[in-house]
Amino acid sequence: MSVSSEITRRAKSNLAFALNILPRERREDMVIFYAFCRTMDDLADDLSVPAAERAEALEYWKNGLETGFDGAGEFEREVVAMRDRHHVPNELLVAIIEGCRMDLHPQRFGNWEELSGYTWKVACAVGLVSVRLFGCREPLSDRYAVALGNALQLTNILRDVDEDLSNGMRIYLPLADMARFQYTERDLVGRVYDGRFLAMMSYQAERAEGFFREAEEMLSPLDRTALIPARIMAEVYRTLLGKMRDDGFKVFSKRYKVSKARKLAILSKHLIARSARIE
Repeated sequence: MSVSSEITRRAKSNLAFALNILPRERREDMVIFYAFCRTMDDLADDLSVPAAERAEALEYWKNGLETGFDGAGEFEREVVAMRDRHHVPNELLVAIIEGCRMDLHPQRFGNWEELSGYTWKVACAVGLVSVRLFGCREPLSDRYAVALGNALQLTNILRDVDEDLSNGMRIYLPLADMARFQYTERDLVGRVYDGRFLAMMSYQAERAEGFFREAEEMLSPLDRTALIPARIMAEVYRTLLGKMRDDGFKVFSKRYKVSKARKLAILSKHLIARSARIE
């Protein structure tokens, strides 16, 4: 088993699940790309390692992608070969690294405009690489990737409010949006669950839902089949968002997830639809 395959197997993520629908060649390259993203994220998030060492590890990858790796290992060679096979713009991979670098220290985002700079790096850039690996041909698919990236990352932010606080006091909710509902950073750190919190979370959920709708509008008929893994991700995360909303965003006391049975049902639906289009 390759290094990339082992990293992806251990992760058991929604994206890794959605990749099962891809043809073998494209699936193998997406596995490499997923492993790259997972590795960059883990390098930034491992609080047992001093921040300076984590920054150095991320810089190693950035320099390696920009100027070449010295004594590259198997994983580095896999990533470079994947990039070159699909003519992936190097700046997209570097943007992902830079986004992870932002997580080395507690972040605060004054408003959505500031937060969107972060989500572009850690989610939209991921989508822009993915559409190339999926084999998309329409320029419209880039806009789909950006909208969906924002939707997925916002959903993650809502789900992970408590986990992010516990992991280095990270707060990704825009401070201006919290102030709109008179909910303070102190309230959030104290896990205050009240009407203000629910109103603020609902406001963010509506923003995420807007991005899901925008992605649907940007779905090119010519790339519809190529984008099936992304569409599976969209449905899984939209289901997750609805689950949180229906349950009153009890994110301080539980971690929301979509059941394996529900994810399999979504996968099966898209498989059937793809077969019907082929026939």
